[in-house]
Order: sequence, then structure tokens, then C-alpha cells
Amino acid sequence: MPSPYRLHYAPDNASLIVRLALEELGLSYETVLVDRAAGAQHAADYLKLNPNGLIPTLETPEGPIFETGAILLWLADIHGALAPAPDGPERAGFLKWLFFTSNTLHTAMRMLFYADKYIGPDTALQQALRRQTQANLKTHLAKLDNLAGQAPPFFNSIPVSALDLYIPCLMRWMALYPKGDTDWFDITRTPHLHALAARIEQRDSVKRAISTEGLGLTPFTAPQHANPPEGSAT
Repeated sequence: MPSPYRLHYAPDNASLIVRLALEELGLSYETVLVDRAAGAQHAADYLKLNPNGLIPTLETPEGPIFETGAILLWLADIHGALAPAPDGPERAGFLKWLFFTSNTLHTAMRMLFYADKYIGPDTALQQALRRQTQANLKTHLAKLDNLAGQAPPFFNSIPVSALDLYIPCLMRWMALYPKGDTDWFDITRTPHLHALAARIEQRDSVKRAISTEGLGLTPFTAPQHANPPEGSAT
């Protein structure tokens, strides 16, 4: 019987977050490599699935879904795990922090990685944007570290949630990208998030992703660049 899910991915890309969710849920899925080096995310066939030309896209029986936060929320609701139930008392708290992570934290990271797309070709302006974005990210991480210290039922608690999988991946990429400009980031400055990352990287779902995407033995607490290196964080 064919798998109901096909994940369009690139190594060490935002698709990693979705892969971890699929693994945590114990779901059968197929993968399709999107060759970023060849610009496959902008090919006509891929744009039919995701008109924004971004990774990931998850094909489902209900059609393709894109945007990492949307995929995570859909999977959680369909399979009854990784998030509080829609009518549960912790649902509102989970949603606000999931969308903060997706819309604020993750978006700021894109500004850091791709400053030219936001500010244009002026290198001085790009550098100024990166420095401001780094300061913003430190503020965002401090808020999340405080939340992790409180260990609400939907974050840094038991059972694992989509947020627990999402945030260590983002911290991984802050430590790695842009190459040569990551001195601002130190995971030990956010001790609760550091502990979360250490705990999550021991899970079987992460170990399978390490094997598949070449992420190294400590992908969140002491990350190394992926091998194979076809992907980059988005």
C-alpha cells in the first residue's frame, strides 16, 4: 500500500522539522529530494505544489500543504499528537507560541540568512540588517527560554510537542548560518533551550534524521554542517 505522505525536502532545510514530526508520529512517508543547487524549488512541477517555491511541501490525501507551521499543526490535529487537542485548555498557549516561532522567529532567521532579499545589494545595509536581526533573535530566544523554564504542557514537557521539535532545528541553523558570521549565537546563554535541545537530539526520530540527512551526532547542541550538503536552512 503506498504511503499517504510525500515530503519534498532538502538536507538540513526546514523540511527537517517536518521529517521529525512524521518520525515522532510513527507515520509512513516517502521523500522527494528538491535539488536546490539546480533550482528545483522553482521548477514548474514543484510550483504546482508550492507556488512560493519554498521547502518543505508535504503531499497528503487532502492535497499538498506548505508552510512549516501549517504542516505541523495539520499533522498534529489529524493524528492527535504533538499538540494539545483543539478543545483542550492549553490549545491557545500552544498556538500563540507556534505562530510566534513560525511567523516571528523563523522569519527573522530568513532576514539574517538572506539579507540581500530584504534590503537590496548594498552590503553596508545588509550588514546593518543582520546586526539588528541578531539582536532581535536574542530577544526572541530569551522569551522562549523563559517559557521553556516554566515547562508548560505544550513545550519542554512530556509528551513531546511540535514546538519541541521546531525550536532546536532553528537554533541549529543560527549556530551554522551565515557561514563565518555566527559568533553572536551561544546556545548556553539560554540554558532551558539548551537542555531541551540535548534531550531532543537523543530521540529516535532525530537519530533517524541524523542517519538520513548526515547531521552529525550532536545536531542541536554542537551542530556541524550537513553531509550531504545539498540543503541550507530556510
